Amino acid sequence: MAQPRVPGGDDGIELPCGETVTVHDLDLGLRDHACDCGETHAVVMDVHPLGRFVPEFLADALRETVDTADEFEEFTTAHVMGIVREEFPDRTVSQDVPEDGSVGYSLVWLTDFDSRRLHEVVVELLVELMDHAVSHADDAEAQSEFQQWLAQFDVTEFVDQYRAEREFESEHDSAV
Repeated sequence: MAQPRVPGGDDGIELPCGETVTVHDLDLGLRDHACDCGETHAVVMDVHPLGRFVPEFLADALRETVDTADEFEEFTTAHVMGIVREEFPDRTVSQDVPEDGSVGYSLVWLTDFDSRRLHEVVVELLVELMDHAVSHADDAEAQSEFQQWLAQFDVTEFVDQYRAEREFESEHDSAV
């Protein structure tokens, strides 16, 4: 299992597969790391917007409705990746590099799955978060309406369409 590193120390990140990558090998446009193990690992940085995973209207709704209990003023990609790491602790590693101004980010996460599968995982977890929130609402009609929507929602289809619209083949994709 990957071990946590001391911030400001060695910039090598031990991946879930046991291989190591340095933070300087991970540029801002990178979404997948082709590893020496033969697998592809998803790469996410704190500077990547929530719009990487969901449409901006939904990212806006999450920012407006999810209260955070940390140094972030609003719900961010860091929170999403915290949820992923909590759900998949042996399949997700992270590195905190705020002192290294040459990389362009402060936090980076790498997963045992590729960016396509990570996208599905993130959407599944966000849907679970929304389902939980709606279940606490005092509005039975809203709960029923959400459950009907949820019964029809196909994560794989959503991710396919969203990734096609975002043109994830280019590092210069734009929000939808």
